[in-house]
Amino acid sequence: MKRREFIALLGGAAAWPLAARAQQPARPVIGFLNTLSAERWPYLAAFHQGLKDAGYVEGQNVSIEYRWAEGHYDRLPALAVDLVRRHVDLIVATGGDPSALAAKAATTTTPIVFNVAEDPVKDGLVASLNHPGGNMTGVSILTASLEAKRVELLHELIPNAAVIAALVNPTFSEAESQLKVVQAAATKLGRQIRVLNVSSEGEIDSAFADLIQHHADALLVVSDPFFFAVHEKLIALAARHAVPMIAFIREFTVAGGLMSYGTGLSDAYHQMGVYSGRILKGDKPGDLPIVQPTRFELVINLKTAKALGISVPQTLQVAADEVIE
Repeated sequence: MKRREFIALLGGAAAWPLAARAQQPARPVIGFLNTLSAERWPYLAAFHQGLKDAGYVEGQNVSIEYRWAEGHYDRLPALAVDLVRRHVDLIVATGGDPSALAAKAATTTTPIVFNVAEDPVKDGLVASLNHPGGNMTGVSILTASLEAKRVELLHELIPNAAVIAALVNPTFSEAESQLKVVQAAATKLGRQIRVLNVSSEGEIDSAFADLIQHHADALLVVSDPFFFAVHEKLIALAARHAVPMIAFIREFTVAGGLMSYGTGLSDAYHQMGVYSGRILKGDKPGDLPIVQPTRFELVINLKTAKALGISVPQTLQVAADEVIE
């Protein structure tokens, strides 16, 4: 074979894999928007598992651009706009209503999968639960509507608690409705609510000082991603001041809190992963119904109860989904 013919043949062969690569479809990109930080959010694994169950694995056939607001809700609109400008194929708005609202304001065309605390119809995110329409769908974890049940559980555990302090973040979109539910539940039980407004970590110590000053007998931590971000500090202060506390997710109780009642967030994030995969495969978000939880977790920490000198009624222990000893 002549040298020139050999070089031409070699060049053609070398071009074959390049041509094959050029024909491969581009890897889709998910924009992941969250109110907190990667270090403070334990549900990524559940989301990734949902994606995997739908046929997608990060780094193999899908890429993910992460945007973390670090607990500063006012950063979310700019982070959402940045993802839209990067032309991601899908935005997963996580960590509650602030992310979902920021994503909605940023785009009406990019598909969005969200999780919200309560009613996405009332929030103006979707047209209906069964037929969301538009570019959004996701999970409603019903945390706000469970506040009344948490007040009742706290009353059952500590029936002589005349004053219940409620830790509320006034910058959270659901704060007003949360307070209405809490106040109504307390009034029904003949109990007084002392509202403690906290929107930054620096305000937590003064909130507990207020709690002690007004002789609150127990503490309700209402549903808010921010409070999860600072849950270790809340648990430590509740222990230091011997204040019985109920929160909205089991991570509080596992970390040493007294009691929690709420939705299993791992299930919600798994569902968001599944929906994300379905949309990447061609499903329209407006055709995917909003998912609502059917399982709620009551978790009680008997070790913490003992340290507080509280005897947990047997009825509560039997009703609990998990008892930590």
